[in-house]
Amino acid sequence: MQVSRFRHRASRVHFISLGCPRNLVDAEVMLGVLLKAGYQVTQDLGRADHIVINTCGFLKASRQESLEAIGEAIEGRKQRARVIVTGCMVQNHQLKIKEHYSQVDYFLGSGDALSILKAIKDPEQGSCVTEARSYLESGEVPRTLSTPSHYAYLKIAEGCRKRCSYCIIPKIKGPLKSKPIEQVVKEFRALCCQGVKEVILIAQDLGDWGKEIGYRKLDGLSLLLQELLKEKGDFWIRLLYLYPDEITLPLIKLMKSDPRICPYLDMPIQHINQTLLKRMHRATSRRQIIETVQLLRREIPHISLRTSLIVGFPGETEEQFQELVDFLKGHPFDQVGIFKYSREPGSIAASLPSQISEEVKSERRDHLAKVQQRVLEKRLKKQLGKRLTVVIESYHKESKHLLVGRHRGQCPDIDGCVIINDARGVKEFGCRYLVKITDVAGYDLVGRVVKKI
Repeated sequence: MQVSRFRHRASRVHFISLGCPRNLVDAEVMLGVLLKAGYQVTQDLGRADHIVINTCGFLKASRQESLEAIGEAIEGRKQRARVIVTGCMVQNHQLKIKEHYSQVDYFLGSGDALSILKAIKDPEQGSCVTEARSYLESGEVPRTLSTPSHYAYLKIAEGCRKRCSYCIIPKIKGPLKSKPIEQVVKEFRALCCQGVKEVILIAQDLGDWGKEIGYRKLDGLSLLLQELLKEKGDFWIRLLYLYPDEITLPLIKLMKSDPRICPYLDMPIQHINQTLLKRMHRATSRRQIIETVQLLRREIPHISLRTSLIVGFPGETEEQFQELVDFLKGHPFDQVGIFKYSREPGSIAASLPSQISEEVKSERRDHLAKVQQRVLEKRLKKQLGKRLTVVIESYHKESKHLLVGRHRGQCPDIDGCVIINDARGVKEFGCRYLVKITDVAGYDLVGRVVKKI
């Protein structure tokens, strides 16, 4: 859960954003609108006059987290403080929220971020949930970053053109909607001018960017990156959510040619068994996935690969699960998100036969997590003795004697980190330092600062 907070002279507002980075960008736009109107931040929910909760409705667990956050806000608010609920869960499950919490004062749909001021000012209970299922900022819309000053997310598209059988994102967010290349470049330039040193490009699938606005037969993402790389500066560009079928030779060549593109890809594959991939309506086969992983490792040996896997998909046999285990051992990833299949109403897979019990799904998730932990330990030990460029970000949450940072192969919030146990020479956070790796601690590396870069 990510939290940002604010207030207005006599009227304070507390803002909570749940779910993915795309949600966070929408939250930052709403934050910018309110700050421009004169509202200011409070870090204390109990002092807020308005509490805005940007929900996630992707999975059952996400919806439960959203409901819990709403309940905590209602319970912890001061007398007469208003609660505004917005985001994905509102778009598809507004009635469910009302069943639990009739005290909610206002509802905003996931495509109605710019109506936040109306929601704040309306003295009565109400809602603004239009047919717009996603919001893609454009033009001179204000946006206030809630991330640390040295990195920010840049959303280049919303919605999805794929139809995976387990997923309801197209129903929640609608069809693919890409931001024009001129607007992406403009926002990228603005972020860099604000001092942002790492821009993380996000979409449901980066590789689909532009396919509905004239780039269908072209490698749109590579063309977009070429435009961004024309900008001056020693920035990092990180790519999140790029499916295997969208990883092209021009893209790989571009990543090799300019070190400002982080050697990092978040490439969700979900499974490796061919039968299950077909049932999931995935665009790539087992052979294509393996060839893509091998190609990336061969062309960019130092690349960090992250993926997402689903266990317990309807009909998954023990043999098919073991095939996934063997694949993870034979084709190691640097980071893996492992999810139990969630039977989402409205998805194609929800009506498939041979649904797997929660007990079996949990067993398979735990087993695969242990396998990945052993795989990762071996990969991390290969970093011992190396000197890596690390952006040092903060004190360690468990000790002010330790610092934490990330190298180019680690994404904020979702990956491991570099723990700094000798920070002599570190003068400020958000800057890059050369760090010698001396040890491994679970999912993290440990090192000492050599010098500032």
